[in-house]
Amino acid sequence: MLTTLHNNLNKELKMESAIKKSEVLIEALPYIKKFFKKNIVIKFGGSAIGDPDIRKQVLQDIVFMNFAGMNPVLVHGGGPNINEKLEKMGKTFKFINGKRVTDLETMKVVDEALSELNAQLVAETKKIGAEAFGLSGKENKLLQAKVVNDAETKGYVSVPKTVDTTILDTLLETSIIPIISPVGRGEDGNLYNINADDAAAHIAGAIKAEKLILLTNVEGVMKDKDDPKSLFDSLSLDDVKHLIDVKVIAGGMIPKVSACITALEGKVKKAHIINAKIPHAMLLEIFTDKGIGTEIVKNGKRTQATEGI
Repeated sequence: MLTTLHNNLNKELKMESAIKKSEVLIEALPYIKKFFKKNIVIKFGGSAIGDPDIRKQVLQDIVFMNFAGMNPVLVHGGGPNINEKLEKMGKTFKFINGKRVTDLETMKVVDEALSELNAQLVAETKKIGAEAFGLSGKENKLLQAKVVNDAETKGYVSVPKTVDTTILDTLLETSIIPIISPVGRGEDGNLYNINADDAAAHIAGAIKAEKLILLTNVEGVMKDKDDPKSLFDSLSLDDVKHLIDVKVIAGGMIPKVSACITALEGKVKKAHIINAKIPHAMLLEIFTDKGIGTEIVKNGKRTQATEGI
């Protein structure tokens, strides 16, 4: 008797689980239709990219998007990898306003570390089951860097001047996932260290992406950085600019929202800042009604979200 009851209970639990899974799939259906064949640019970096479990979940999400008919493009940073190489060399490093101070020797290390990580990400994506192709911004004029002479950052930190999408267009037409290292080449022939957020924003604009997704180690934009409950679900461009002015957005979040502004002022429809540490964060943001993180939209008017701040 007890065995029969136990078996019946297990069957009911399995049925409930199956129903919940089917409900999730049905909820995702209109989003799969909406974003079919749309370009989605994802930036992934920071400490999260060094965590094998987080990295696997992010790549699984990207592969899922690929098989659901979307065109994901991954732009990656690699700060921890770069730092590790510099430490082994006994070379100190520092950041100014979120930008790595980069002299010629450091630039060589940046390029080497990002190239190694790029190959690893391509291999891991293929292992999950999708076709991927590694690219560096320094090749094929993908990222032409603006030549700068900034003594503060030692002259080898830059922003994209132009983006040549020729090779990206070819890969996306054949449903191959481009994985891009954000090293640019200037007209002077030198390599430049481009912040991955900046690179992703300019690439997103160049390929007219539907979305730019920045994966971070926080929930999104928050009124109080120590209180996840103060998260802003949705902000307009004017909201973001106001929050920067009143210093609610500060520090390491500034380069991220600045990248969102760049993308939205170009041809990108929507930007998202979400926490990579949340399992399958991108799928939750893209394929569910509620979503997570902070979305930033093109609407230029202030919203109720920032009233009184």
